[in-house]
Amino acid sequence: MSERPEPHQEPRTVLLRRGEVHSPADPFATAMVVERGHVAWVGSEGAADSFADGVDEVVDLDGALVTPAFTDAHVHTTATGLALTGLDLTGARTLAEALERVRAHAAARPADRVLLGHGWDASAWPERRPPSRRELDEAAGGRALYLTRADVHSAVVTTALLDLVPGVRDLAGFAAEAPLTGDAHHAVRAAAHDGLTPTQRREAQTAALDRAASLGIGSVHECAGPQISGTEDLAGLLALAAGRPGPRVVGYWAEAVASANDAERVRELGAIGAAGDLFVDGSLGSHTACLHEPYADGPHAGHTGTAHLDAAAIAAHVTACTEAGLQAGFHAIGDAALTAVVEGVRAAADKLGLARVRAARHRVEHAEMLTPEHIAAFAEFALTASVQPAFDAAWGGDDALYAQRLGAERARTLNPYAAMLRAGVPLALGSDSPVTPLDPWGTVRAAAFHRTPEHRISVRAAFTAHTRGGWRAIGRDDAGVLVPGAPADYAVWEAGDLVVQVPDDRVASWSTDPRSGTPGLPDLMPGVPLPVCLRTVVGGRTVHDLRERPNE
Repeated sequence: MSERPEPHQEPRTVLLRRGEVHSPADPFATAMVVERGHVAWVGSEGAADSFADGVDEVVDLDGALVTPAFTDAHVHTTATGLALTGLDLTGARTLAEALERVRAHAAARPADRVLLGHGWDASAWPERRPPSRRELDEAAGGRALYLTRADVHSAVVTTALLDLVPGVRDLAGFAAEAPLTGDAHHAVRAAAHDGLTPTQRREAQTAALDRAASLGIGSVHECAGPQISGTEDLAGLLALAAGRPGPRVVGYWAEAVASANDAERVRELGAIGAAGDLFVDGSLGSHTACLHEPYADGPHAGHTGTAHLDAAAIAAHVTACTEAGLQAGFHAIGDAALTAVVEGVRAAADKLGLARVRAARHRVEHAEMLTPEHIAAFAEFALTASVQPAFDAAWGGDDALYAQRLGAERARTLNPYAAMLRAGVPLALGSDSPVTPLDPWGTVRAAAFHRTPEHRISVRAAFTAHTRGGWRAIGRDDAGVLVPGAPADYAVWEAGDLVVQVPDDRVASWSTDPRSGTPGLPDLMPGVPLPVCLRTVVGGRTVHDLRERPNE
């Protein structure tokens, strides 16, 4: 395969042939022509002969599958890179193992001003508790250490890091012997990230984008904001992505907008919306998602989580963004938080008119505890649900975290993807990386094989939500699909037999007969190996080629 071009080099004209091209333009396509960064033609092998002499390169697919590149609709790029290059506790099976990993990481990074780590989940440990500050102080050798829980809504830290944040013990969310949440967490996170050098930050961002490219991801939606990462982090990431071959980065900035000047400031940051993780509530794992009824295992009786924005604040934000032509959005997980979002958007629609609010394509991140009434409102207001099926794979089922927090009956109502699609709610799939890893085919599998069977959707529907859905979420209806005129963002896969797959008879199905004209996709049954990405192309430029990196 060809050399990776320079970022601003004109893309070559390429004919791909002798494969399987996943395209609604021709369900039996085996070839595709890419010209000037766009798909120029898709069709049969016989017709491909007429193009062979007029292209710069011919790629023999040797039976490989070509699909649109994935879009991950919710990513924290720097944090993802730090998890890739730093301390990852995702696989730690016990508290003791997590502490041993901290010791090893501290020994391996003697020059780091602040040690960073991610991914602990005490709900999965036999000890059923996070590390204490005393245990962390010992494991880190007295150094500053910041360790986020898997959901990134709470963290455990060492005394040395607390000492870098004057007044932290007086902030909301501080507890002497419990993970930090709320304002206290945000303050220590800022101090920890301030300890990064520009080189460390750039290395982390590069590592994250390279990992995304290696997985067939052509675009990521960066969900930045003042409580997550600074303006310098977002600006640096957008500049990095613009200056090197790699996935496209679409920036969101999660700050409330009250005026046209506020909206303009968001645009000046390079963001396309005041959306992403504009927190209406927190997370279920940290007991901070805002619920109508108390947690089953709350820290005290009657605990219903934390509300950060009410319906009035949500209405003001949606109104100001809509008037400014800017996309608005929120992080909302609990049912009470989602009620506040629906009430706020309804108030904005009453003021501005339903058509204006629908046309703005506002979005909601996570949207886990949706009731039928919420789903109907999402459809009415054309709210995109930016969802993460891997959450259900990790924490769904009658014996996992959701059931611990909510009880099994309420836990079974979470992430109702089938009902959302039936109602016409636009879906965009993502990972919330590093909360769950970048893993697009795994994400599609998780949606198709949801732990609650009535919420399952077809592989085809999940795949569309993870490709075209991400583009539609940013207002682009002409991308995320391989048809003439679309951007040439595609991936080449080593995959087994292609099928038209639904998990069971509770999911509306297309015919599996090849004569139906429904393009096939890889078999994603649990236990079957996932496809391997051979090549990723963005705008006609190769950004990943497995032949150049055979050990990946």
